[in-house]
Amino acid sequence: MSSINASSINASSCVALIVAAGTGQRFGAERPKQYLDLAGQPVLRRTVEAFRRHPKVSAVRVVINPAFRDLYDAAVAGLDLPEPVAGGASRQDSVRNGLEALAESAPDRVLIHDAARPLIDSATIDAVIAALDTHPAALAAVPVADTLKRGEAGLVAGTVDRGGLWRAQTPQGFRFNDILAAHRAAAGLELTDDAAVAERAGLPVALVPAREENFKVTTPDDLTRAARALDSALSDIRTGSGFDVHRFADGDHVTLCGVRVPHTQRLDGHSDADVGLHALTDAILGALCAGDIGSHFPPSDPQWRGADSALFLKHAAELVTARGGRIAHVDVTIICERPKVGPHREAMTARIAEILGMPVDRVSVKATTTERLGFTGRGEGIAAQAMATVRLPG
Repeated sequence: MSSINASSINASSCVALIVAAGTGQRFGAERPKQYLDLAGQPVLRRTVEAFRRHPKVSAVRVVINPAFRDLYDAAVAGLDLPEPVAGGASRQDSVRNGLEALAESAPDRVLIHDAARPLIDSATIDAVIAALDTHPAALAAVPVADTLKRGEAGLVAGTVDRGGLWRAQTPQGFRFNDILAAHRAAAGLELTDDAAVAERAGLPVALVPAREENFKVTTPDDLTRAARALDSALSDIRTGSGFDVHRFADGDHVTLCGVRVPHTQRLDGHSDADVGLHALTDAILGALCAGDIGSHFPPSDPQWRGADSALFLKHAAELVTARGGRIAHVDVTIICERPKVGPHREAMTARIAEILGMPVDRVSVKATTTERLGFTGRGEGIAAQAMATVRLPG
């Protein structure tokens, strides 16, 4: 999906409105659940990207609690989204605020989705959009399979016929003008979802069969379940290796794994000559069978002169994300006599984790010498080797 500002949305477009204004009190974490980590990325980011990737979704707008603006900005950094909308006192108020923010551009269709449903799949999104060709509203839902009991005072008071019963999910899709009018008319009420708002307005709501995996993250167990579901889908596990060397030249520091390290010399190279990040970039590209660092960033190209090697590593990580995968683990070994890596190891692992957007405990940096043998032993330069484990959809 190309980046589209809210003011440029055209009348034939379909906008995804992601509702992320809740505080997640039931979850009991230190921050709202939509900003918690899920397999290396915030829950909200995974939700947003699911819609950004869909070819029929022209724009994504997020409704947030302004009190958590810093968490929002960090979660969607680099996605170039329109300005988020401030939510209201209830979910219904938040959705109405989001719809009002879209009113000027008035897209043809809108998909309203819970931020805490990060496992939404492309096929369900597609089916909800398609249902709007023949209905003014559509609801992703799963038929009830379990026997239902009515309880009173801790005892079973009866069995409820489950025939025709469905469990509502999101996205819930609507023709924009219809749902905006319905929400305006329902202001002040406490309806449980947007389909209920549409029903109150007399709009027929189509049922679209969805998947059990599209569950809402409500408890810590749900977050664990979501992480396991993501891992099971990434069954193509690959390992890539990388190796790089740079000679010393006159200078006063070297850059290793994204960290400036004082030294009596510098490393000579077209970019910043960060031998650690170069080896790691090649390892990730190798796992993807996507060539090497030189094929993506030719040393003959003047735009890379003196460049921060973090740009190269971030590019390799973005290629993994673009293929629906994630980097599971990386390991870098610096080979040199000097400078000493140990005092800077923690900063190096933190910097790599920051660049790759992954937990620090999945990043390893270590160092060794060659017992004064070879060019590194003679102090002529530094070498690095790296390994990367990448998980891709099977």
